[in-house]
Amino acid sequence: MNDHSRDSGGLVFTLIGTAEAVQQRLEAVLEPFNLSLAKLGVLHHLAGTAEPVSLSEIAARQKCVRSNITQIVDRLEKDGLVKRRPDPADRRGVQAVLTAAGRRSYRAGWEALLAEQHAIVRELGAGPADNLKGALELLRK
Repeated sequence: MNDHSRDSGGLVFTLIGTAEAVQQRLEAVLEPFNLSLAKLGVLHHLAGTAEPVSLSEIAARQKCVRSNITQIVDRLEKDGLVKRRPDPADRRGVQAVLTAAGRRSYRAGWEALLAEQHAIVRELGAGPADNLKGALELLRK
């Protein structure tokens, strides 16, 4: 076994652990706004359109099952950030739309998330950040 194959397990687990740490860091910055990455993802999709959006479309865009989106929208609706309405094109369907409070919460959470992302990149430095981005893009192919 060469040195490269011996280190591969450590590298992969380091990558997974780092991804989890970054996710926790981003979740923590959203916590004061009573948001999570999942909630912000739904708000982001809704903020990008003036029209109500079906929960099925949100689920497809977020690449998750509709039941997860239903639970997230339940929480967002309870918090007054989203409002449900019947889908006029599908009598069984439900659409979601941002409330004014939802739009404000989205903007505040999005700004905090972007600021934290910039902080992470600053900590890495331009060269290492570019190298890391290139390496990670290779893994996505």
